[in-house]
Amino acid sequence: MSKKIRAGRWAALAAACVCLATSGAGVYAQKAKPAAVNPKTAAVREATAEVLRETSELRKLPVLRPVKSGAQSRAEIEQMILRNLDESATPEETAASETALRKFGLVPADFQLRPFVVKLLTEQVAGYYDPKTQEFYLADWIDIDGQKPVMAHELTHALQDQHFNLRRFEDWPKHDSDAEMAAHALVEGDASFLMMQYVARDPLRQLAFFKSMMSGGASASEQIESAPRVLREQMLFPYLQGLTWVMQVYKQGGWEAVSNAYKNLPKSSEQILHGEKYAANELPQKVSVRDVSAALGRGWRMADNDVQGEWGCYMLLDEFLQSVDVSKRAAAGWGGDRYALFTGPKKTDVVVVLKTVWDTEADAREFYDAYVRRTSKRYGAEPSEVAPADRQVWKTAEGAVVVERQGGAVVVVEGVPEGVDAKALVKAL
Repeated sequence: MSKKIRAGRWAALAAACVCLATSGAGVYAQKAKPAAVNPKTAAVREATAEVLRETSELRKLPVLRPVKSGAQSRAEIEQMILRNLDESATPEETAASETALRKFGLVPADFQLRPFVVKLLTEQVAGYYDPKTQEFYLADWIDIDGQKPVMAHELTHALQDQHFNLRRFEDWPKHDSDAEMAAHALVEGDASFLMMQYVARDPLRQLAFFKSMMSGGASASEQIESAPRVLREQMLFPYLQGLTWVMQVYKQGGWEAVSNAYKNLPKSSEQILHGEKYAANELPQKVSVRDVSAALGRGWRMADNDVQGEWGCYMLLDEFLQSVDVSKRAAAGWGGDRYALFTGPKKTDVVVVLKTVWDTEADAREFYDAYVRRTSKRYGAEPSEVAPADRQVWKTAEGAVVVERQGGAVVVVEGVPEGVDAKALVKAL
C-alpha cells in the first residue's frame, strides 16, 4: 500500500496515502499508537489471527511472525493522516502540487489540496497496516464481520512486508512518481486480488461484506465522487489498474509469478497498462528539463519536476477532451517524459513545461494533435499565431501556450510571460 506522499506529481498527496480497493480503505501510517485494550480491540485481535491464517493460505506466503492489531477511533486515524502528510511533504511541496494542478486546469483556482485530502482520507479509511511498526488497525466504528475482506487486504500487506520488505518503498527517490505509482500498483493489486479470492470463498462472507458496504459507504462514496477527477483517478489507479495487472501476472504463473514481481518491479504506469511491455522489459526513457529560470527573469526558480507517465498524460488530455478512447490512444506509445514547474516573484507568475518522447513519430503526432485540441477546448480559442504545422501558439490571460512537435518528441509550455521569447524558451529547454 502506498504510504509515501509525493508533492511532485499532481495528485500524489492523495494517491500515495489512500487505499480504496472496492470496499473501504487502508493507509500506511508512521508512529501509529496502539489503542487501549477494550472489547472492540480484543475482537479485532481475535479476528486478525483468524483472517491472517486464511490470508496466508490463499496468498501462499507463510506467516513469519504474528501481526499486532487493534481498533482506532476516527480522531486517532485523522491524527495518523495528519502526521503522515506532515512527514511526507513540506508545505512548499504541497504548494507546488496545488500550483501545478491549477496551472494545468485540473482543479478550481481556489482548490486547497491538504484540507481536501485530510477530509477525504478520514472518510475513506477503514483500516491500515503500518510497515514501520508492523501493526494493523481497524476503524472502531465499523462492523468487524462485514469488514473482514478489508482485513484480508491489509493483512496481505503484512505478509508482503514480512517477505518483500514494504519499508523500502518509504524512501522512494523523488522526481520519479510514475515508477513509484507502478510499484504501488503491484502492492495494491496484489492485496486487492487476494481480497477478491477471500470474499469469493464464502457466500455468507460476500453477503456480510455487501451489507457493510451498503450501510457505511454512502458518505465515503460521496466524498470520493466529489474529488477532482485527476485526484480520484490517480488514487484509484494502484487498485483498479493494479488489480488488472496482477491478475494477468497470476494467470501466467500463479502467486509465485506475483511474488517474483517484487524482485523485478514494474517501472512505469505504461508497464501496468500494457502488461506485454513489462514482460518485454520495455523501460521508460529518461527525459530532462533544463532550468530556464534565468530566461524567465529575475526571481524565477524551478519549484518542482517529476514524471507524469502514460497515465498522467492520459489524464491531462481527457480533462478537456472528454473522450476516454481518444485520450488513451493519444497517450499510448509514450516513451518517457518530465514536467517542470517554474514560479516567479509574484503569485501569478507560473510556467509549466512538459517534455515528452514517443515510441514513433506517429505516436508523437497523435499526442501533439490531441494536446492542440485540448488547449483550444480549455481556452475556448484557436491558436493565435500563424505557425508551422508542428508548432502552435495561443495568447491567454495566463500567458502564452506553446505546443511543439520535434520529430518523436512533443514539448508543451504553458504560461509564458509577456516579454519572454516563447520560441527561444522552448529551444532552451
